[in-house]
Amino acid sequence: MTDTARNADTVAASAGTDRGIDGDWVSRLADEVVVEAKRRGMDTIVCASGISPSGPVHLGNLREVITPHLVADEIKRRGIACEHIMSWDDYDRFRKVPFGVGVDESWNQHIGKPLTSVPPPPGSAHDSWAEHFKAPLVDALTRMGIEFRGISQTQQYTSGAYREQILHAMRERAHIDEVLGRYRTKAADPAAVVAGQAKKLDADQEAAAAEAAEGSGAASEDDGTAATGYYPYKPYCDVCQRDTTTVTAYDDETTALTYTCACGHGRTVLLSESNHGKLVWKVDWPMRWAYEGVVFEPSGVDHQSPGSSFVVGGQLVREIFGGERPVGPMYAFVGIKGMAKMSSSKGGVPTPAEALEIMEPAILRWLYARRKPSQSFDISFGQEIQRLYDEWDALVRKVTGDSAQPGDLAAYQRASSTAAGELARTPHPLPFRTLASVVDITTGHDDQTLRILSELDPDDPLASLDEARPRLTCAENWVDTQVAAEDRTRVRAEPDAELLTGIGESEREELRVLLEGHADPALPRLDDAWSLDGLTTQVYGVPKVLRDIEADAKLRDPELSKAQREFFKLVYRLLIGKETGPRLPTLLLAVGLDRTKALLGH
Repeated sequence: MTDTARNADTVAASAGTDRGIDGDWVSRLADEVVVEAKRRGMDTIVCASGISPSGPVHLGNLREVITPHLVADEIKRRGIACEHIMSWDDYDRFRKVPFGVGVDESWNQHIGKPLTSVPPPPGSAHDSWAEHFKAPLVDALTRMGIEFRGISQTQQYTSGAYREQILHAMRERAHIDEVLGRYRTKAADPAAVVAGQAKKLDADQEAAAAEAAEGSGAASEDDGTAATGYYPYKPYCDVCQRDTTTVTAYDDETTALTYTCACGHGRTVLLSESNHGKLVWKVDWPMRWAYEGVVFEPSGVDHQSPGSSFVVGGQLVREIFGGERPVGPMYAFVGIKGMAKMSSSKGGVPTPAEALEIMEPAILRWLYARRKPSQSFDISFGQEIQRLYDEWDALVRKVTGDSAQPGDLAAYQRASSTAAGELARTPHPLPFRTLASVVDITTGHDDQTLRILSELDPDDPLASLDEARPRLTCAENWVDTQVAAEDRTRVRAEPDAELLTGIGESEREELRVLLEGHADPALPRLDDAWSLDGLTTQVYGVPKVLRDIEADAKLRDPELSKAQREFFKLVYRLLIGKETGPRLPTLLLAVGLDRTKALLGH
């Protein structure tokens, strides 16, 4: 293990104490929540998330989960009892058939049914649509160290857990209607809210915003108003199982509820006994705040516009259910670079599980922990992923060197550990861009990959590929899924005789110095410079010494930079037939000493 990794372990371990972590937005929100819980006289603080498994749960929705997780985790670090609950809104109606999930138009027949009553895509190992899309998110959250208590709304409603709350809401339906009436002229369609905010966003963020609104509980949800009167309860039809029903009468004394359905069926049931329906969203959410005693729950902008669920819910929870609205900051949308294209073509928006294929868990957590919930940001699966890893590695060096700013240190600690302990890490972390370049060139041959990686740092050689995982696995996945075939690196099988014959004397001298060295002691023979640092000095030093500049001199000279670029182009053309490629020192290591010499005409 390197000193950096060892020191990082110590820092991460120190994060899991009852002191908590100071210096960031999480600690400030936790302060507010603790004060609010004390005012309410609560022994255990409840932080809540809500996810509707109506399709793949994408990275934009992850903010709904990770924000309360981070706040709950900070409270736990302080030694205060706290629980993060996850409400699975799996009793929501199936609204539409999403693209790119392996089903055809025949699934339209299930629109209007509870998500747990819709069959999963063909070949699924799960019993329902909801479970099919819930499972990969649960697995991803486990890998990210996010602990929660899941609550299935299907189980809650069908078991009668909310029976008294439903009967109470029906008795108070006139009052609820009056509260909703205060906001109906202010209400905005969630899609319109998204469109309004999206004017300030780029195309990728706009696509993320629209996707988030579509998947939220507010999407296309009526508030219970009908021509027959106002009823806050929506039954599912006993025959077709859909919610295309209209309540036509209700008796408070007997709890007899009569409904008709678009399928032609009609029935009268006793609401004191029937468990086949649910409260409409704008009533359901505040009911659950009171039922669970929620103190903290954030929500997206689509829930916090005038007349939307969070605003109206604040009135209903107090006036109808005798509870209080939670502390609830609004979170901004998370965009995905290239998402606009993905959404229109495949319908596929990256999920947390897919992100973890190319990002270590701590890095994915860090993306969310380092920014306030109100800040929009983009996640990229393209070339920017290399810069993201570079930024993370730079942060680790600052942390272990005691030079990180308080906010950066807090974000690192929240990313790399939880109150329960530290997350799994790569024992011997090597630069991601180096790993990706090596994997690109070796095409996954383990023996060759190990040979190259073990030569990167002779003072701390890699003993096995397992020491470089999971980061190495992430690099392999990234190259396989994100690097286009035309961008892959292919090393020449034979020297380019025509190119070697046609180069000028100055270029021949550059190649000679690269291979045979120079009088400058910092520029030995290529054989003796065979490490990542040595080759870096070598390739940058050749144009220097031929201009009477010391090989290891640090200077900025436009003419020198131009000469270095031209020299690099020559070496790239001789090795891979293109003028650009992976970082040249890494490429040389990947090609190997003997083959490099042969291709360079030695």
